[in-house]
Amino acid sequence: MTREELIEEAFKAMENSYAPYSNFHVGAAVLTKDGKVFWGANIENASFGATNCGERSAIFAAYSNGYRKETIEALAIVSDGDRIAAPCGICRQVLSELITGDTPIYLSNRKDEMDTCMNELLPYQFTTEDVCR
Repeated sequence: MTREELIEEAFKAMENSYAPYSNFHVGAAVLTKDGKVFWGANIENASFGATNCGERSAIFAAYSNGYRKETIEALAIVSDGDRIAAPCGICRQVLSELITGDTPIYLSNRKDEMDTCMNELLPYQFTTEDVCR
């Protein structure tokens, strides 16, 4: 699957977003090395702490189906905002543990695109090595 196709998958996932409070819709698509794609969308809740972001929804779906960081090929995250939406702090922390530091991450909002990875998004990551001594 090409980069552009994975981004389109994320835009399809964004159609499932539930964002009645922020009206900010996010979709994500995780591509595994065997070619499977897992979608995620942001799902808001009146108790804002219970809200789940699109990229976490997608990576949790992949993990729930038995995939792990070594089997993740790429991640696309898209939004309908005026600016490209990079992962929030919580998502950066979660992704830093669940994908490799150099896994490609494609960001898009249909107007602009950016390619990055966890090593760029979250340098000096807090990892299992910090808590498991």
